[in-house]
Amino acid sequence: MLADVLAQAPVGMALLDVDLRWVYANEAFFRTTGLEPARILSRPVAATPFAADLPTIHRVLAGSEAGPPAATATGWHVRYRRLESDGRVTGIIASVSGSATRQQRHLDQARRRLALQRAAAERIGTTLDVDITCVELAELTVPAMADLAIVEVLPYGIGDRGQGGYGSQGGHGGHGGHGLHPEAPRMRRAALACAPDLRRRLGALAMPGASVRPGADSTVARCLAEGRLTVTNLLSDAELADRAQSEDTLAAYRLADIDSLLAVPLSARGRLVGVLTLARARGTAEGFTEDDAVLVQDLADRAAVSIENARQYAESQSVTLELQRALLVEPGRPHSNLEVAARYLPSGNRALVGGDWYEIVRLPFGRTLLVMGDVMGHGVEAAVDMSIYRSVIRDAGGMDLPPHGILRHLDTVISQDETARPATCLLAVADPNRRRWTFASAGHLPPALFAAGRPTELVTVPTGPPLGTGLGGYEQVIVDLHPEQALLIYTDGLVERRGEDIDVSLARLASLPLPGSGGLEDLLDDALRLVAPPAVEDDIALLAARATPRDDL
Repeated sequence: MLADVLAQAPVGMALLDVDLRWVYANEAFFRTTGLEPARILSRPVAATPFAADLPTIHRVLAGSEAGPPAATATGWHVRYRRLESDGRVTGIIASVSGSATRQQRHLDQARRRLALQRAAAERIGTTLDVDITCVELAELTVPAMADLAIVEVLPYGIGDRGQGGYGSQGGHGGHGGHGLHPEAPRMRRAALACAPDLRRRLGALAMPGASVRPGADSTVARCLAEGRLTVTNLLSDAELADRAQSEDTLAAYRLADIDSLLAVPLSARGRLVGVLTLARARGTAEGFTEDDAVLVQDLADRAAVSIENARQYAESQSVTLELQRALLVEPGRPHSNLEVAARYLPSGNRALVGGDWYEIVRLPFGRTLLVMGDVMGHGVEAAVDMSIYRSVIRDAGGMDLPPHGILRHLDTVISQDETARPATCLLAVADPNRRRWTFASAGHLPPALFAAGRPTELVTVPTGPPLGTGLGGYEQVIVDLHPEQALLIYTDGLVERRGEDIDVSLARLASLPLPGSGGLEDLLDDALRLVAPPAVEDDIALLAARATPRDDL
């Protein structure tokens, strides 16, 4: 009799076991939610449209009062109560009711939209990384709105408005048949998320990183061509074959029993960025509803701005990095009596592309000027200022000034430009003929001298202010040069670590037995491997030099 009461009750009733898996639901539950048993029974809450209620369910399971029925992210009114037997928790009872009036339905829809927008604001666009942003978008929609979510992005520039076809909003593509849409461009699959029980059934579906081209009549191609959201619900197998992007996608859809697709363009500031595709497995009676479409469109509009910001940022950083690399490609050549090796390593964080640089200038009488500098700040401006410093250094080299005189000249020239950024700089003049090094520093870290069987020497150089301040006050120091000795000059990215005193960082460099007699490239490798921080947070430039034995001249 109790079973009959539950089965015929006008209120939706369902039962979760202690593992939060749906084990029972009556007819009213499925009638109210519009869900099929296959989408609920034997599934964990996290893999069903009730996943957003997990925090509430955990509180109830822990003993909190359920409170009055509340509208969930799904729009239904649900109340949860803990089920106990002989003092032991045996599960959770859920009672579900739909909205009573049209006004209430509109209110529930508004609440659902606000909840989704709030979640999108918190979870999408947390970094300026395109792929991470796409993953955040995909994971927000599964399982609350779909069983499968795919985000694909267009190559930079293809989606610009005014370039035809795929750049316009609300284009003029057709609504059916073959050949009515232009060929879709290739896209890169940036993210994929799916319900846990779907993972093993995706078969040959292309994973993130793959290049894909949608079929001419696929849902994605229609969405691209028309520039608007496209929904295809409750597809037959033949219709699914037309709407799938490729044969591999069709095979995966069949394995996963997909029968409803929704594709929405990701557009921001008049530029088409990519497409978000959502799919539902058979068992959702209505497929994607109009309310779903409105919610997904809101989500796509918000996410597209974050993705476009990330793409533009990545593009600007790429330009900066290429500019910086180009400016470092052709340093001067030393005299034949000096061997040199140099290395430039950009930071792992592209946001910190900086103005680290080095230069080599031939001076008269077999002397070679070695320069290591670090323009303050990051980005294109720092890279451009870096080229200005290098140009002035080369001009000063032709004046045959001593190192501290070069710094004074450089400081005077740069300080007259109000837009130029200050820079630290270390000069080292190698004079193998007279067996001496001459150093001068503008706020830079000390040079290191290595020799086999001898402690590493950090040369004490009088440190003047950074270049560009106009303060001057530079001095030089002369140190003996030995043929077996190797010099290492570097920027602060090699030794500095977050939260560590610089003296501790320099002591680490001085305590390491780096080989002075091996190849200079080996010396650079060892310095990067043994001294540089594990996670490089700033650019690193370093240069090694050693006098060539006199009988090789």
